[in-house]
Amino acid sequence: MSDQSPPKTSPRIALVGNPNSGKTAVFNALTGSRQKVANYAGVTVEKKEGLFVSPAGTRVRIIDLPGTYSLRARSPDEAVTRDVVLGRMQGETIPDAIVFVADATNLKQNLRLALELRRLGRPIILALNMMDAAEKQGMAVDASELSAELGMPVVGTIAIEKGGVQGLLDQIDRTIQVAETEGWVGSQAECGWSEPSSHDLRDYHREVERILGRAVQVPPKPHGLTRKLDSVLLHPLLGLTILMLVLFLMFQGVFSWAKYPMDLIDAGLSGLNAFILDSMADGPLRSLLTDGIIAGVGTVVMFLPQILVLFLFIQLLEDTGYMARAAFLLDKLMGGVGLHGRAFIPLLSSFACAVPGVMAARVIENRADRIATIMIAPLMTCSARLPVYTLLIAAFVPNKTVLGGWVGLPGLVMFCLYAAGIVAGLLVAFVMKRTVLKGDREPLLMELPAYRMPRPKNVGLALLDRAKAFLTRAGTTIFAMMVLVWFLASFPAPPDGATDVAIRYSAAGAIGHALAPLLAPVGFNWQIALALVPGMAAREVVVGVLGTVYALSDTGEALHNSLGAVLAQSWSLSTALALLAWYVFAPQCLATLTVVRRELNSRFWPVAMFVFLTSLAYGGAYATFHISRWLLGE
Repeated sequence: MSDQSPPKTSPRIALVGNPNSGKTAVFNALTGSRQKVANYAGVTVEKKEGLFVSPAGTRVRIIDLPGTYSLRARSPDEAVTRDVVLGRMQGETIPDAIVFVADATNLKQNLRLALELRRLGRPIILALNMMDAAEKQGMAVDASELSAELGMPVVGTIAIEKGGVQGLLDQIDRTIQVAETEGWVGSQAECGWSEPSSHDLRDYHREVERILGRAVQVPPKPHGLTRKLDSVLLHPLLGLTILMLVLFLMFQGVFSWAKYPMDLIDAGLSGLNAFILDSMADGPLRSLLTDGIIAGVGTVVMFLPQILVLFLFIQLLEDTGYMARAAFLLDKLMGGVGLHGRAFIPLLSSFACAVPGVMAARVIENRADRIATIMIAPLMTCSARLPVYTLLIAAFVPNKTVLGGWVGLPGLVMFCLYAAGIVAGLLVAFVMKRTVLKGDREPLLMELPAYRMPRPKNVGLALLDRAKAFLTRAGTTIFAMMVLVWFLASFPAPPDGATDVAIRYSAAGAIGHALAPLLAPVGFNWQIALALVPGMAAREVVVGVLGTVYALSDTGEALHNSLGAVLAQSWSLSTALALLAWYVFAPQCLATLTVVRRELNSRFWPVAMFVFLTSLAYGGAYATFHISRWLLGE
């Protein structure tokens, strides 16, 4: 289908739907690669806009709005959907038509929003998504009857299959023709809509029940497999045990499953380093390549396999439907410290990165609960800390098995570090919810989607996107920092007759030694003090800085041994443990502080986050250093 010249005003369609309805899958199926991601003006809620050409040759602009259960908008992302649909969003044109994407297996939940949208008076198409799953469950949906009852076209879709949205494309053409005839296209009249009363909500419920009775046939015992699995996975004791095992397996896998590809990357970097040393004359350029880029950027890139293993687990948990069950299981635990059950999903997202974790807290309706979740999100061990953990564990923890040979000691230590961050986060939330963020706890109400087998293509594409994002970060931010660190660590040159290593006389050496007295009480040397400064921009940069600094130390060992081996010879075990403790509470990166400022529209909370997490990190490292020195007799 070839692009044609657009009309004077390209029709603009909004995709609206409940969470987990497959709305984004429909968006991807319609637009393919012709889409862009940005934020709405004035807020950090993400929007996706795309372009596609209809069967009739019309260029259509489409926007994927955040999932919502109602236009009453009880959370920030739901408010964006409401305001865009009603024409109240500043800088956004009102949609000419709406495609309401509904999960065909859960119409009772979805159709209440369809009735609200119908009151807007704009053209609406109801896309019944996941029709294949509905048919497998024995459901029969009479699309013609449903269309007559709702007063809107109804089209079945299977967005994840090729050609699964063709019927929707045809209906969009018909709807656009009607919208143009009735003067909707390009019209910016704000929709008249008022907040539904409790009487209206009861009417919606009765109307949905009546419509379903006429248009949908449901088998006597739907979701048989889902019920059987939930009887085990949602059991108060057995379900929590299985969840802990899943998380433990994830942390073991992060350390052990990635070992072979990490060794391959390490071998490749070592070979490249040796080739440069053999083929280039000694000088600044060779030093930049070996001591700056390979020792710095290369050391960070080596941990890509671990990050992909972590994201593989998270993606599988989401795609199978288990993520929502985990939130349900942990609701009681979350409630014990004053958090909402929905906090689990933002906190689990923070294991990948605190930035999307903070943004995911929008699903929490109560502001006090949302702030508490945001404030502890950085205590969940993000993937940027993995290189630091792995480097120190490999250098100082024996590679042996425990518990009868079933569990690797390095993986067990990794699990304990993650667990320490989780426990610290819960304790902080407990204190905050009983002091500065007091308030009644709201019950957890959420939809549990049916279990689904993950699609390898979707999982693969998600991991590919994550790898691209990591390598882009390594090739831009981290690369630039490593070049800067190398320059600062190489210049000025040592004076004539200098007796210390050259880096001691450089600008980096001066910075490190100036900061060293502040961190000496927690056992950190000047190299660590120097590395923590750029680590504020990106935590994993610490590993690269240490690699560059020790490579330029002219000890000889750094040029021939791995960074871990050099640290094992240069640091005490107490120092290594103290640095691990520091990173359990690691002061958050600048990107996290920025997004907290934008999400909460406040300067106070990011400043408070920086102060209390820095204090926790310093206190934790201090206690760890001195207790371990006493126990080890150092």
